[in-house]
Amino acid sequence: MALPVVMALLAVYIFWGGTYLAMKVAIETLPPFTMAGIRFLIAGAIVYAWQAGRGVEQPKPVHMKNAAIVGVTMLLGGNGLIVWAEQYVSSGIAAIIFATVPCWVALLSWLWQGGARPNVMVFGGLILGIIGILLLVNNSVGELSSTASQWIGYMVLVISSLFWAVGALYSRVAKLPASPFMATALQMLFGGGACLLFGLMIGEWPQLNFALVSNRSLFALGYLIVFGSIIGFSAYIWLLKVTDPTLVTTNTYVNPIVAVFLGWVLAGERMTGNDALAAIIIVLAVIMIHKANHRKKVVIPAPEQVALTMGQEGK
Repeated sequence: MALPVVMALLAVYIFWGGTYLAMKVAIETLPPFTMAGIRFLIAGAIVYAWQAGRGVEQPKPVHMKNAAIVGVTMLLGGNGLIVWAEQYVSSGIAAIIFATVPCWVALLSWLWQGGARPNVMVFGGLILGIIGILLLVNNSVGELSSTASQWIGYMVLVISSLFWAVGALYSRVAKLPASPFMATALQMLFGGGACLLFGLMIGEWPQLNFALVSNRSLFALGYLIVFGSIIGFSAYIWLLKVTDPTLVTTNTYVNPIVAVFLGWVLAGERMTGNDALAAIIIVLAVIMIHKANHRKKVVIPAPEQVALTMGQEGK
């Protein structure tokens, strides 16, 4: 394997795997939805300016409308809820639960969009994924005697993965800019704006005091903007052009493993034996669905893959 391909793969694995810990650090002194909004607005503006400077065709009204739907669904309903949930659960557990997105995509593609009925391997993956989530929730209920915050965090993460799956499926049929980078820029701008507005609606803005924002949080926010939303995505797009998509989309199950490792090494996050078992079950479920879909030449969008194939359906 060529060195540039290896380096790009490592960038996708590490940079995207590290976003979960970065989000948790960022919200130590920044409100969750406000932080997410700032991240996506800045990243979206940078990518949009880059595309406009290169003379990429400006989006049409239908592109704007669809980008707004996808951006709000995936970045407010999906990513925004992840950030909120990380107030109560570890970054590693958040990554593991959100890794179930391919499970929901496979199920909703069949039930909602009239896709092919899942085969035995996909159904097995779906069942394993549900078992893994239930085991995690059962663990949290068993450990919590006076508060339900962790349990609520787990449930919100499941909801966020459903939002992301819905947005990913809608993006398959929506008309979006031909350039995946322009599509991504629009989705980040609309999604970031929605996150900021939602933060205002739930009272986050009065809580925000920039004088109290730590350097740790600012560094984590910068990481999310530069490495998570710009460099990581660019590496992913480049890899799709030069190598086998089956290899590239291994990030679906590598990223949560990286997230758990980074949370353990850098933040001292710990997992119980039952948590580890649940994590293994969920990762196995994702691998089963990933393998089954690639046999049918179907690519499932990955959780940090904001607009990987979104711009290639319509002009």
